Amino acid sequence: MAEKILIIDDDLDTLRLVGLMLQRQGYQITAAHNGQQGVEKALDDTPNLILLDVMMPDMDGYEVARRLRGNPQTEKIPILMFTAKTQLDDKVAGFEVGADDYLTKPTHPSELQSHVKALLSRAGRTSDSTETAQPEQHGYVIGLMAARGGMGVSSLASNLAASLFQKFQADVILAELTPGQGSLALDLGLTPEKGLSEILSKAPAEITRNNVAEQLLSHDAGFKVLTASNHPRDFQLINQVSQYENLVARMSTLGRFIVLDLGMGLPPYVQRLLPLINELIIVVEGIPNTIAHTRALINDLTEFGTNKQRIAAVLNNRVRSESQMPWSEVQEQLGHSVAATLTPAPELFAQASRLKTPAVLCQPDSLTAQQITKLVERIEANEPQG
Repeated sequence: MAEKILIIDDDLDTLRLVGLMLQRQGYQITAAHNGQQGVEKALDDTPNLILLDVMMPDMDGYEVARRLRGNPQTEKIPILMFTAKTQLDDKVAGFEVGADDYLTKPTHPSELQSHVKALLSRAGRTSDSTETAQPEQHGYVIGLMAARGGMGVSSLASNLAASLFQKFQADVILAELTPGQGSLALDLGLTPEKGLSEILSKAPAEITRNNVAEQLLSHDAGFKVLTASNHPRDFQLINQVSQYENLVARMSTLGRFIVLDLGMGLPPYVQRLLPLINELIIVVEGIPNTIAHTRALINDLTEFGTNKQRIAAVLNNRVRSESQMPWSEVQEQLGHSVAATLTPAPELFAQASRLKTPAVLCQPDSLTAQQITKLVERIEANEPQG
């Protein structure tokens, strides 16, 4: 029997064109030209999927989604929001009211078809399960970033992941989110896998918890790793912002701590992920230009709605130099407290590179390990209890 799709849209051209396109794919189509009618038809027909417009008079798509999710009869029907609204806040609002996926108008027919197929497939697998669904537990998500490249973000991320595992003996995931610029596989002695590129190449609805888990590699230090490729051609995947959002949402259900290597700056995918991140660690060097760029980054983050209390600055003095400012001066110029200072330890990091392991495991009593332990203690204090 053909799967039923309900299209709710006040634009008659959209109803006709999209309906005809999906009918040709073998789906049974019903249509509603306003929100109230859409809710009523959803209750009467119980479709397999709802294609929902946002911009409608009287009752917009957000309110329709709220009502559908609030009724036991329709609460589990997949909703694909299909709209001309492209602002980040609009998309976030859609997911918050229960949308399963989001497409902007106009979209290519093949893209719409792939999203529809993926949502129906996922819904079918869920309905066929005989197990009682358990509420998903979400881990504590930590993002590491810098205003400029070459600041040691990846190194700090791997050492933090190792320290978190050593402290809590819990599931820790280290994820490198910079396609085409991957270094973790080489640094940690892991066999390079498709990892991040494989996930970002999927349609958003196809990024499931199991798909993400399959891409994680295990390191001897105890944590799991999602690696990015080092093929420059994969850098284009940085524009797959919806995929990034689904990836982090799924990954947060797989571990107690999720450590994200976000790279540098605020590209669109990082902006999209900010609401999903519990704590941000900003790496800075004691150099005037870098401090100025980092201060601007923190200001931008607060403008995007990030609470300054969620931001920890880490001063990374990678080389011994009299030109490096002391932490007190960095803190003053930065206008933000410095949570930890990493002193130069080139011999330690050279040893870690040879052993393909985080530096904190080479010398657990080193000053570097002690400073990263301060970050772990901060995270422990901030992590919600229970």
